[in-house]
Amino acid sequence: MAKRGRVQLRRIENKTSRQVRFSKRRSGLFKKAFELAVLCDAEVALLVFSAGGKLFEYSSSASVGETYSRYKQFTSAKKDANSKSVNKDTDNTQNNSEDSSNSNILSDIAQWCTGRNIDQMNATELDKWEALLGKALKQIDSRKVSHYQIPHVPVANIVPKMPLYLLV
Repeated sequence: MAKRGRVQLRRIENKTSRQVRFSKRRSGLFKKAFELAVLCDAEVALLVFSAGGKLFEYSSSASVGETYSRYKQFTSAKKDANSKSVNKDTDNTQNNSEDSSNSNILSDIAQWCTGRNIDQMNATELDKWEALLGKALKQIDSRKVSHYQIPHVPVANIVPKMPLYLLV
């Protein structure tokens, strides 16, 4: 059996072919993230933005925000460990950093997506941002429900029909 050749990495010029390839690669990437989470009991969060700006996300835990806050805590703790000795009072530090990181998550995401700090937005922009996030959360919830639902297959479709005289 012949092996597949290596794909040459270059931009796909045809827009529809590029979209099809993106969709297939994205679904494969999400499948691998799910497998990693299940097989290795790892916490996985994956954010993918399409060329059109559409957000696709996967999280093995309750939400991407929780994983992101853990990541922020880990990186800030790593910076602190490199710059000064580690304090033995980690419980207070974790509680304080958790509160501050939770308040900064929305600001970080807004700045990452829009390029602007949330403090610089006016009331109408904040209302639009709130509506956009609400819509995104509803889409994510419905997608999770549809992704993890097992379709109902009637038993009659599974068991082949047999004539009654064979059952006696």
